[in-house]
Amino acid sequence: MNQELHKDLIVIDGLQYSNWNREIFEQLRQGGVTMVHVTIVYHEQIRETLLRIAEWNRLFETNADLIMPVKSAADIRLAKALGKVGILFGAQNCSPIEDDIGMVEVMRELNLMIMQLTYNNQSLLACGCYETEDSGVTRFGKQVIREMNRVGMVVDMSHSGERSTLDAIALSERPIVISHANPSSFHAAKRNKSDHVLKALAESGGLLGFSLYPFHLKNGSDCTLETFCDMVASTADLMGVDRIGIGTDLCQDQPLSVLEWMRNGRWSKEKDYGEGSKSNADWPRPLRWFRDSRDFPNLTAGLQVRGFSDEDVAKIMGLNWLTFLDEALQPQG
Repeated sequence: MNQELHKDLIVIDGLQYSNWNREIFEQLRQGGVTMVHVTIVYHEQIRETLLRIAEWNRLFETNADLIMPVKSAADIRLAKALGKVGILFGAQNCSPIEDDIGMVEVMRELNLMIMQLTYNNQSLLACGCYETEDSGVTRFGKQVIREMNRVGMVVDMSHSGERSTLDAIALSERPIVISHANPSSFHAAKRNKSDHVLKALAESGGLLGFSLYPFHLKNGSDCTLETFCDMVASTADLMGVDRIGIGTDLCQDQPLSVLEWMRNGRWSKEKDYGEGSKSNADWPRPLRWFRDSRDFPNLTAGLQVRGFSDEDVAKIMGLNWLTFLDEALQPQG
């Protein structure tokens, strides 16, 4: 691999939910990561979301030499120039706004930049990918999408059902993201997306972030770098190389209780196994070639070996995300 290429890249990870500490921030910098979209909440409501933001404020204060908040796309370029890791806030559910559309603007003012309309289940806004019937984006959801467009908050449909995702693409006046998922044609997981969805996403100017979470990959934890890069190449043929990026879904050093919180929240007394298999009851074994953020250079190398040009590698590793966020985070009024 051309080591200088990775060193020079703007590298953006479209989703992580790690057990944040200084060691993990150091690993991000060692891996050449310029910015990471971090999940600050799953099922947490307004007050709990504020507490998470306060926790991040302390992390920014005590690790100011390593990380900085991203409040605009310009901050991503600044992070690169300063040799720091930019942190962009996101929510994997609509719980931070509860049932109040006014909270969309409030949360955006607190730098919540990306919000999923659903997390696996039916929400007040749309339907999740694990529900038997997908009734699409709700009346409230239509209003929230319009408000998210206005304030510059990105709509994310990573955990949503097919009809709801297609609805969101059609309803949103601004392109949306699927920040961490893969094509279902590559691996048939409920969380992965059909070619129909991916084509609609691309045609609307949206962006797909490829997931490295083993449950979303062919052969799971034994998926090879070559197989992953083959998936990237086939998806580039389907969507266009400008419409794809990385969203690792790395959940590093998290206890089992966090996995259970993600899946169960407060809605279930019983353990939810996601794809319906008890083999998914614990965190998956990491990929050999991507154990933590220090392994980002392996992705650059794999894409080069697969035959992507340096220009296209730069796009996939971060420039597509940067171009998308340049416009998407601008409030409309």
